[in-house]
Amino acid sequence: MNPRGAVFQPELIELMKSVLDDVTAMLPEAKRTSSMKAEIASQILAYAAKGERDPIALKMAGLQAVVEGTHYSHDISPERRAV
Repeated sequence: MNPRGAVFQPELIELMKSVLDDVTAMLPEAKRTSSMKAEIASQILAYAAKGERDPIALKMAGLQAVVEGTHYSHDISPERRAV
């Protein structure tokens, strides 16, 4: 299911917002950018659109966006990228 075509109930929207806030709070202040929050939200929305309702699974989806975003981040030194 495409998240753009999904319809979410108010309770699920509140759950997703709470998960987004939780994941964002886990980040260092410097990483709490609007771009990173958008990536996290996108992952959470995608999983919710597939029917996921477990807050832990949604949080893991959000964290996956953080890991992927960090993996491709330009602020990682070349030495760490090679690892």
